[in-house]
Amino acid sequence: MRERLPPALRLREFALVWTSSLANGLASQMLAVAIGWQVYSLHHHPLDLGLVGLAEFVPLPLLALPAGQLADRVSRRLVTAVSLVLDVAIAGGLVAITLAGASTIWPYLAIGATAGVASAAGNPATRALTPEIVPTELLQGAVALRSVAGQVGVVAGPAIGGVVFAVEPVAVYASAAALFAVALAAILALPARDAPESTEPPNWESLVAGLRFVLRTRMLLGAVMLDLVAVLLGDAIALAPVFAQTILDVGPIGLGALRAAPSAGALVAGVLIARRPLRLPAGATLLTVVAIFGAATIVFGLSRSLPLSLAALAITGFADMISMNIRATTVAVVTPLALQGRVNAVEWVFISASNELGAFEAGGVASILGAARAVVLGGSLMVAVAVAWRRLFPALSRLGPLGELKPETA
Repeated sequence: MRERLPPALRLREFALVWTSSLANGLASQMLAVAIGWQVYSLHHHPLDLGLVGLAEFVPLPLLALPAGQLADRVSRRLVTAVSLVLDVAIAGGLVAITLAGASTIWPYLAIGATAGVASAAGNPATRALTPEIVPTELLQGAVALRSVAGQVGVVAGPAIGGVVFAVEPVAVYASAAALFAVALAAILALPARDAPESTEPPNWESLVAGLRFVLRTRMLLGAVMLDLVAVLLGDAIALAPVFAQTILDVGPIGLGALRAAPSAGALVAGVLIARRPLRLPAGATLLTVVAIFGAATIVFGLSRSLPLSLAALAITGFADMISMNIRATTVAVVTPLALQGRVNAVEWVFISASNELGAFEAGGVASILGAARAVVLGGSLMVAVAVAWRRLFPALSRLGPLGELKPETA
């Protein structure tokens, strides 16, 4: 049975990290659907949902660099464990808020801010654990498996959370607390490791070392910036409610299917990569899948058929998973172990900012041009960006197979 597992999952330490990631992802998505329902039910005002999201996002740019520094100076296992303790406390706090029958939004804003602190502090260390415990030759598969765990949470978490919430709201938060506890137990089961060795004094130069490493490593900068630009231009799924109601006329069940389609495509790609890591030149493959993402986005914008729309969105998820795997593997391999926390902190800011700003940009453009035209324009610009990136970042376009990457000098 063990021999049938992907190679990275045969490593006990990575299996524990993956289990923690899976439990964490399920719990987080369960919380998201329950909090969204409760917050909107207070005043039936969409702005309240945006405020909770903003409260969760604000700590990230403020804490990212210090959190990266912490992940490179303190045991990453310990930092991850502390962030999960905060998550357990958050779920417990939500139980108390629900039982008390909160009638104002401020408790949820406080919870959102606390969740943002836990995410900002824990993510650099958690992401840096993978290259710390997985051999370089297995990193690509490990990164794919890490993404699969996240996608399982995106697909199953809201569905499970919604069903449990319909039966008993408190049970959602209690279940999430139990899943966070499982994630914490998996991390604590990891063998204790010494803190990363560092001879740098904790000054400004050390704090921004990760950002400077990304800026001077052109292939890495190109990969991270490409993800940011692609999500800003091509976040079609943010407009799924508009397509479901006014263009495809498929109702809430169709909306759920539209939202699930990219994750379904991503799951398929993630499983394939975990089994058979990419052997093609990474740079050319990355630019190609971004162009495919853009082309599929155009198809989605033009489609008036639910099956075609679902297929187009599934292709975007498939292409995005390959893109994400190439970027994350490149970060994991070329970044020196001593800088992993700080570089991952910078990458996490880019990822989170692109997701938040992408949804905002999609809504803004759609309000001017209409949803379908906005999506088609975004997809067209993505294809153009993929072509232009060859000239802007030639080091990225020349990037060879991921198996041939070597760490850069710090």
